[in-house]
Amino acid sequence: MKYVSEFRSPEVVDALLKEIRETVKGNWNIMEVCGGQTHSLVKNGILNMLPSNVQMVHGPGCPVCVTPVNLIDKAVHLAMDHNVILCSYGDMIRVPGSGMSLLEAKSKGADVRILYSPLEAVKIAKENPDREVVFFAVGFETTAPANALSVIHAFKEGVKNYSILTSHVLVPPAMEAIMSDAACKVDAFLGAGHVCAIMGIGEYYPIVEKYKIPIVVTGFEPVDLLEGILMTVKQLEKGEYKLENQYTRVVETGGNKNAVKTIDEIFEVTDREWRGIGEIPRSGYGVKEQYSAYDAVRKFKIDIAESHEDLTCLSGDVMKGKIKPDQCPNFGTKCTPVQPLGAPMVSSEGACAAYYNFHMATVLEGIGH
Repeated sequence: MKYVSEFRSPEVVDALLKEIRETVKGNWNIMEVCGGQTHSLVKNGILNMLPSNVQMVHGPGCPVCVTPVNLIDKAVHLAMDHNVILCSYGDMIRVPGSGMSLLEAKSKGADVRILYSPLEAVKIAKENPDREVVFFAVGFETTAPANALSVIHAFKEGVKNYSILTSHVLVPPAMEAIMSDAACKVDAFLGAGHVCAIMGIGEYYPIVEKYKIPIVVTGFEPVDLLEGILMTVKQLEKGEYKLENQYTRVVETGGNKNAVKTIDEIFEVTDREWRGIGEIPRSGYGVKEQYSAYDAVRKFKIDIAESHEDLTCLSGDVMKGKIKPDQCPNFGTKCTPVQPLGAPMVSSEGACAAYYNFHMATVLEGIGH
């Protein structure tokens, strides 16, 4: 299959690994921003193939993982106490809130539905005019166009019983927050290819210049990631800092202008709380005032007590790159996919889930042999 099989070629992988080993001399910490990149690195065993002086640091690029506890509690509150049809992507329903998850709410009779697209939620609203329908709009810039489009469709079709509970977060402010941390040891970033496919790469030039740090935008296949790591290592060894695009087959410099226009129609940039990290200024999207009728928080005047995270969960340190998932004392014991303390153990893009499902299995297999 073009653009897939050739980016999984063992021969190309071996050649790239050989070149990385021959190129690297120093000790470098490279953060992959996106959870999809993390899963590919772990699933394909790339972390174990790299030379020991190239350490991959796992970043906060899992939107489900950084959705704050309070927002999950609001979703549960809507489903349980307002009798809405609460629609969500599958990853979100098992993420623990301060009281219960959406899955637990569903087990108690709440009408919680898993969908693949917010446009399905608009359709459900049209089919159930006597019920309020809320879509839990979670994601980075990647999913923002579809969520914005659902509001545009509902507005144009006069669907008034539809709204979104918004938890959109933005990648560049998170990268700046990481670099501004005094404990940060990140030497370079692998940028998230799917985000850049929407937004382009222009937002990253100021970060490169401000922090004198390489950023290489990559895809998600093994060859993509290894080529991106090689490009990054070459810069680091030369003392250079540039923005480069490895993912040229998908990412154009200017991004997708129609998608950005759709986002700008519905959303505006706001401050946003990140679970495990705290509030990052101007790091999220909120629904614009003129579309406030489609903003679930405004529509239902949700005002619930401030929620608090489980203090035994160290997912914030994982997402800041301070520790690896298996360095958490609760990993695989008190915290498992069946009984998670935090979202990274549940989400399909969570670093803890990646280590539990793939890295731990590799370790146990090795012990067995």
